[in-house]
Amino acid sequence: MTTDDKMLDELKQIRELLAAKPAPPPPPPKGMWNEFKAFIENYKVMGLAVAFILGLYLGQLVQSMVTDLIMPIIGLALPGMDNLSTLSVSVENQAFGVGSFLVAFITFIIVAFVIFLLVKVTKKWGIK
Repeated sequence: MTTDDKMLDELKQIRELLAAKPAPPPPPPKGMWNEFKAFIENYKVMGLAVAFILGLYLGQLVQSMVTDLIMPIIGLALPGMDNLSTLSVSVENQAFGVGSFLVAFITFIIVAFVIFLLVKVTKKWGIK
């Protein structure tokens, strides 16, 4: 080996020694409070809780809109129907609440469509 090769090898060794090494992982948190905070941060529980609460009240809002606005309008469009949300069909001695099922079904369709739009917009904005 020539002296130039020896110097290059020595410089490579020095560069490897000076290269930044990854920091060791932080120790796991100790104590119930720290574990709870780590759980909330890692699993994004607060975002999930906010989404759940907003979804719950969105569902109630849509259900009220369907029961109090949309079903009476449909009832006006159909001759002989007073309020479609209170419609029930009796077979023998059993009453089937068809109107309340229609309210729940229309509410589900509207909420599912709103969630679809929210997911589509967030994907477009690059939010995961």
